[in-house]
Amino acid sequence: MNKFSFSLLSVLFMAFNYASGQGAIGGQDTTNRAIVTPVAFLTISPDARSGALGDAGAALSPDANASYWNPAKLPFAPSKFGMALSVTPWLSKLVNDMYLSYLTGYYKIDDRQAISGSLTYFDLGDIQFTDEVGAPIRDFNSREFAFSGSYARKLSENLSMGVALRYIHSNLAGNFNFTNTVGQVRAGNTVAGDISLYYTKDLNISGNDVNFAFGANLSNLGAKISYTTREEREFIPTNLKIGTGLTFNLDPYNKVTWLLDFNKLLVPTPDIDPSTGRNRNSEKTFISGALGSFGDAPNGFSEEIKEVSLATGLEYWYNDLFAARAGYFTESREKGNRRYATFGVGLRYQKLGLDFAYLVPMQRQNPLAETLRFTLHLKFGQNEESNVPVE
Repeated sequence: MNKFSFSLLSVLFMAFNYASGQGAIGGQDTTNRAIVTPVAFLTISPDARSGALGDAGAALSPDANASYWNPAKLPFAPSKFGMALSVTPWLSKLVNDMYLSYLTGYYKIDDRQAISGSLTYFDLGDIQFTDEVGAPIRDFNSREFAFSGSYARKLSENLSMGVALRYIHSNLAGNFNFTNTVGQVRAGNTVAGDISLYYTKDLNISGNDVNFAFGANLSNLGAKISYTTREEREFIPTNLKIGTGLTFNLDPYNKVTWLLDFNKLLVPTPDIDPSTGRNRNSEKTFISGALGSFGDAPNGFSEEIKEVSLATGLEYWYNDLFAARAGYFTESREKGNRRYATFGVGLRYQKLGLDFAYLVPMQRQNPLAETLRFTLHLKFGQNEESNVPVE
């Protein structure tokens, strides 16, 4: 492998690792079988509402961003049509030209069906490729995007299911030709699908009105991706998110929602053969990799449990006009070591809404420090619960 290809592959690995905010944090070793995948931007929470709730959203009340968290929620959305635009400067403590943007919208065909579409765009900024001694070779603007479309339908008054299809494009280094073992480096392309479930029910507990919600989303189930003309292919971040939520209607003006999400990447745990340095699990198909990810950790069940991250959050609404939010996210030290608190606020007035989120890491020298998220909402149509125009 020549010097140039070595530098190129190093850049690709860094992009995979830091796109999700993982890496050495506070001088600790967080690479002990942490699962790192390409197109990690698909796992970054795109909107400020869930971003302020510790990245919990599987069972959160539906809005336009349900197309990311759980498309099955959309038939329960109170407005007939809605859309949202989110912008997140990413790793702003390290670089000033990396950002994630997310545009999404949905339309309710009738009271039981909804469709949605979204575009996720991740700009990794300008990267300068160099040889082994640091001499510049060329500059390149690395970028990735994904187009998604979904359909959801109520199966009963309380239960719905959704499906989604996604096209993923990742161009990290442009096109280069090699005659060595790397082959031709190029942009990666693949397709993936989602299957989602949502259940909601209003309850009366000791005279108090409470809404219970449950959501699950199996996302990014699709073919592996390659950046070369060789046979090397990498797993994309197939993901299982399961969450629940309780909303307490304290009085006609005040309500509080508590959320809890469990999240697991359905990607094989790295299992390195010491004699060859190769990952024994890398040759699996994406189906066998996803199904086997529940029991392939070398240290057994105790390691599998560490691959489940937790997200929890509290949301307070006053008169459906002003919201205050706080949350917490945590994962095992051996599986990424991301631990952070989140805070945010939201405003709604007639057809417009604005959300803001701020991230506070629990470790020093965390690349996610001071992450900001902004989301603008638009909604139109009738509020189906009250049959009056949305305000």
